Amino acid sequence: MVAVAVGLGALALTLAWPIPLVLSRAAWPARSPAVALALWQAIAVAGGLSMIGGLLVFGASPAGSLLGAWRALMPALFTGPIPAHFGVVHLAALTLAAGLTIHLALNLALTAVRAERERRRQHQLIAVLGDPMPGQPHTRVLAHPAPLAYCVPGIRTATVLTDGLIDALSPDELAAVIAHERAHLDQLHHLVLLAFRAWHSALPWFPIANRAERSVILLAEMLADDRARRVAGDDALRGALLVVGEGGPGGYGDDTVIADADMLEARLARLGDGPEASATPTLAPTTTRALVIAACALLLCVPLAAYAAALADHSAG
Repeated sequence: MVAVAVGLGALALTLAWPIPLVLSRAAWPARSPAVALALWQAIAVAGGLSMIGGLLVFGASPAGSLLGAWRALMPALFTGPIPAHFGVVHLAALTLAAGLTIHLALNLALTAVRAERERRRQHQLIAVLGDPMPGQPHTRVLAHPAPLAYCVPGIRTATVLTDGLIDALSPDELAAVIAHERAHLDQLHHLVLLAFRAWHSALPWFPIANRAERSVILLAEMLADDRARRVAGDDALRGALLVVGEGGPGGYGDDTVIADADMLEARLARLGDGPEASATPTLAPTTTRALVIAACALLLCVPLAAYAAALADHSAG
């Protein structure tokens, strides 16, 4: 049991710092944003399971298994003294695991409630202030000179453009922007970002949480860019990015994407309009996908296997 706890703790530490740091600086995610996004999600889930599991397994080690600790401690909470073989350090680990689980769950729930409230407010505003765009269903146009575009997810989805954007773009560039925003809605990027925003909110002091959220936002933008490239072509998307990038922030729902110079440069580089496009070698997409998918499966299986071992282990060590 103690060995399992140490292994889970080591995995949690690895997933909390070195692996996210390396992944956020890697070049290959720009060429395979979908698999990179899956890897970030696997890292987050496996890291949480390992962190909580390490505390649980260590706290339950005097009983020989998680089930044994449950049977020993639950009656003691109501009817009798805590068994003597559970020390203060074991009880502290169990309490910390329970507290961390509740903290993360509550932050996720509160973030989801705030996001839904903000989406409803956005839908009400654009229904009053926006006009339907002819020939584009679920698209509203706001009378505003700044070139902005964003989308609002939910049961009723909406793509929102401004007059300033429509006037500044060519028809192909406008088609690229609309395809980009609809890709966010179709691929449910707001749900992925919701989880990472909640993680960052729960652990604001944790630098990797901020780095992970930013990386996931950029990957979601790249995935939406890929849809726009297929619809309108690289040149149209490049022109639209330059116009929208100069116009300020855009976003979808409550998840605002800051169009800073670094993000814009990374997205333009994928279109062959930057030094990174020629400086970075191209990896075989099939090889990259296979390796990352295998890594995702391994990351999820290791903590689950450790949980299973802790449930089945009835030894005293």
